[in-house]
Amino acid sequence: MHPLLSLRARTSTSSAIRDLLKLTEQPGILSLAGGLPAAASFPTTQLAEQAVMILSDNGPYGPQALQYGRTEGVTELRELLADLSGANPANVIVTTGSQQALDLISRCLVDPGDVVVVESPSYIGALQAMRAYGPAFEPVPGDSDGLDTTLLEQRLLAGLRPTMCYVVSNFANPTGATMSLQRRHHLLDLAKRYDFLILEDDPYGDLRFRGDSLPSIRDLPGAAGHVALARTTSKTVAPGLRIGWAVLPDWLVDPIVVAKQAVDLHTSTLSQYLVLGLLSDREAHAARVRETTARYGRHAEALVSALQRHVGDAIELAPFDGGMFLWGHMTERSIDTTTMLTAALANGVAYVPGAAFFAQRPDETEPAPHSFLRMSYATLVPDQFDEAARRMGVAINSM
Repeated sequence: MHPLLSLRARTSTSSAIRDLLKLTEQPGILSLAGGLPAAASFPTTQLAEQAVMILSDNGPYGPQALQYGRTEGVTELRELLADLSGANPANVIVTTGSQQALDLISRCLVDPGDVVVVESPSYIGALQAMRAYGPAFEPVPGDSDGLDTTLLEQRLLAGLRPTMCYVVSNFANPTGATMSLQRRHHLLDLAKRYDFLILEDDPYGDLRFRGDSLPSIRDLPGAAGHVALARTTSKTVAPGLRIGWAVLPDWLVDPIVVAKQAVDLHTSTLSQYLVLGLLSDREAHAARVRETTARYGRHAEALVSALQRHVGDAIELAPFDGGMFLWGHMTERSIDTTTMLTAALANGVAYVPGAAFFAQRPDETEPAPHSFLRMSYATLVPDQFDEAARRMGVAINSM
């Protein structure tokens, strides 16, 4: 590396998924790898209509839509998002995707060596954002009910003192798990008792195709001062617009605004007005979300059925009720899914090896679990899943 690079630049690691996406762009690859929303769900016609209206000489916003804006975000959009989130607009900051919210919150809370609790396994992008600030990760195992808060409490009683606990509360990436209501209450109680922030990441909560929705951790009584909620329109409108938002405790708002000023001044004004136009028609937006969710439900069923036909019991699938991902565990534990990926790509199918989702403690020397894999059912169409699963079966049989 060049000697002028900073320590942070020299020690930063690239996202395994982003690196993998370069390989999946090869002709003929059926990709179950990236968590890319189905392009058919993008409201292109409505966005085009909004753009014409916004940029019209007689439009309601005029040059304001192309001008510099407030760091906190367009006022009307913040008010709308606050209403959707059951929050005060003063606590809502519009961000450049929810990924920026994860980075800004980490930037404002984490000093080198601070303990950050993460569910094990956890979202790669969050680990990447937090890792830039030098935390000491404390991975806590999870199951189908999310992060094991009983185990976390045991570690807290033994002296663990985290600055922050990161969780994906609904349909977690990568496991698809949803934190139970009991554990949501328990985690909030622990945050109050031991004075740490819960960073609740919820990009998938609207994509439930089975079961009943749960209140966010931030919506629970007494949560406002101990929870920062990150949400996004990337999964329900379009990711290219890069519109997310954070609902913050009072004490965190000003530090986040100052940090964001240094990063990008403000999120794209035009994108904010485009999203404002789409979300303002709540009935139409709700209909689009229902259609997208139903689509993903059909996709999930098609992929699971195809895997049952062509892979059988070679992969154990974790339970899920929504979101965009299947989390699998190889029945033959000796199979390394990172090694198997070479065979999969050679057969024209891609997935994400599970090892990349596991954070490690600073003193941990054991390698990450190697027999897991993540598959997304969002991007391909149902007719492609049978062939993708057949190719997966060939790759597994070659090991």
